[in-house]
Amino acid sequence: MKPAAPRWAHVDALKAVACQLIVLHHLAFYGPMSDTAAELAPELIGWLSQHARVAVQVFLVLGGFLAARSLAPQARLKPGVAPWELLGDRYARLVLPYAAMLLISIAASALAREWMDHDSISDPPRLGQLLAHLLLLHDLLGVEALSAGVWYVAIDFQLYAMLLALLVLARRLEQGEGRPQRRYLAPVLVLLGVAAALLYFNLEPDWAVWAPYFFGAYGLGVLAGWWTAPRLRLMPLAALALLVGVALLIEFRTRIAVAAAVALLLALLQWRPQWVPRADGRLGRLTAAISRSSYGVFLVHFPVCLVVNAAFTEFVPAEPVPQALGMLVAWGASMVAGALFHRHVEQRAMAWVAARRARVQGHSGSFRTR
Repeated sequence: MKPAAPRWAHVDALKAVACQLIVLHHLAFYGPMSDTAAELAPELIGWLSQHARVAVQVFLVLGGFLAARSLAPQARLKPGVAPWELLGDRYARLVLPYAAMLLISIAASALAREWMDHDSISDPPRLGQLLAHLLLLHDLLGVEALSAGVWYVAIDFQLYAMLLALLVLARRLEQGEGRPQRRYLAPVLVLLGVAAALLYFNLEPDWAVWAPYFFGAYGLGVLAGWWTAPRLRLMPLAALALLVGVALLIEFRTRIAVAAAVALLLALLQWRPQWVPRADGRLGRLTAAISRSSYGVFLVHFPVCLVVNAAFTEFVPAEPVPQALGMLVAWGASMVAGALFHRHVEQRAMAWVAARRARVQGHSGSFRTR
């Protein structure tokens, strides 16, 4: 059996905290429990509703960081697997659990519809709407989302595809001898993508359904992942900091400032791994468990919160304390449901993808030996 990859405690901690903020943001933003509970802590509920969404930037940066470490740990695309196969694996890893979530969300909406009438409940889906979701085209086609946060799954796939395309382009341009400076092509292409995102695409709301809008944060994570790769230790960090500074001077965006801070933290801990906290303590094990199930929590928390909102609307007095307790119930139920979803759905999907990859590699190897 292949040994488990070592865990990075700081990555687990960032994912765990960001995961909690996303769940609490949706609980505060969509209501109706939060509408009543806000009387107890209006500033807290208001902050969670309006500002906790910035935690998405943490996932964007970490997505780029982990993709870079997986696809090209030395800033060059790893050989052995065709890019289209990598893209297919990524789609399967994202969409197989996501498809299960869509079924859960449809059932949750149907149940919630029996108990309350609220804008957060989606209408019964149409066949075309389902297909658009499964193909990750729902936002591009202007189709109503079946659950909160489904836009991120599509954007994650687009960003992965964009990075993969840049790596393939760099590899093709590197072909040939006598030009050692070409070893920097992948970082240069990613840096250009970050510059285009920060200075143009991220300033245009019409691009918010396309990868270039988010590539500033994602690309910063990619560059952080490459910080200690051979020949890249002298990457011009000052130039990158200047780029981010200019982008924020043009228009200050909290989301970009947060993304830059997270990328800087990742880069520093890549450079000085002795600063990384231990992962074998009680807190490290807890954050690792939450981190592992973070995608499951991200997928299923909204249907869970929707049903709890509807139940507390129908069966519990509309008073601040009971409704605040309902928010805590929804938060805890989301964590439990996410862990169960990770174990019984996401892990099985990942095992299927891994088995499929092993079969493909086995077939290709047998053909080579004939």
